Amino acid sequence: MFSAVRAVLFDLDGTLIDSAPDLGAAADKMRTDRGLPSLPLERYRPMAGVGARGMLGEAFGMKPDHPEFVALREEFFMNYELCMTERTSVFDGVHELVAEILRRNLAWGVVTNKSARFTDPLTRSIPLFATAGTVISGDTTPHAKPHPAPLLEAAARLKLEPAQCIYVGDDERDIVAGHAAGMGTVAAAYGYLGAKTDLKRWGAHAEIKSPGELLQLLGSA
Repeated sequence: MFSAVRAVLFDLDGTLIDSAPDLGAAADKMRTDRGLPSLPLERYRPMAGVGARGMLGEAFGMKPDHPEFVALREEFFMNYELCMTERTSVFDGVHELVAEILRRNLAWGVVTNKSARFTDPLTRSIPLFATAGTVISGDTTPHAKPHPAPLLEAAARLKLEPAQCIYVGDDERDIVAGHAAGMGTVAAAYGYLGAKTDLKRWGAHAEIKSPGELLQLLGSA
């Protein structure tokens, strides 16, 4: 489906790694520290791609305009820093996908809205990312997704034109950013999607239900 591709860029949480268990644990600790009952991971998982906003929303029904949101967000961040490598794992099929990307002499990288405070130690702790050509965090450029700036920065660091890259993500903002950057876009339907999510609305060039399906879109080696 895609031609002249020289690099594959990925979102991080919900696309390459399943970090929901650690994100949920960080938020749930805030509940139990306050004497509130623990919530099951299934409650947190659909909101994992939204970060602190999603976790605090699920744990406390709190929105960003709440007067205590900023303080609780920092508490959540501190909890997450202490546990973010304990339960996080690479999605099934991702190791094989990256190995095949490299075998085809393609570059790959990460563009996430997670701040470098978390992205850097997390990717350093997982051997998979040693072969990534670039890792762009949410605060690497002045703008985060859905702005195209992080994707354009990734392409520049790989010394490629945006049209030579495709971007894979599990959130609508990933597809919006990819379109705005002039890249091919792929929606990862196996990520942190709520039951009511309509991927067709996103307008991605393609959808995949597992990491390995991406290889079919890249054509034969």
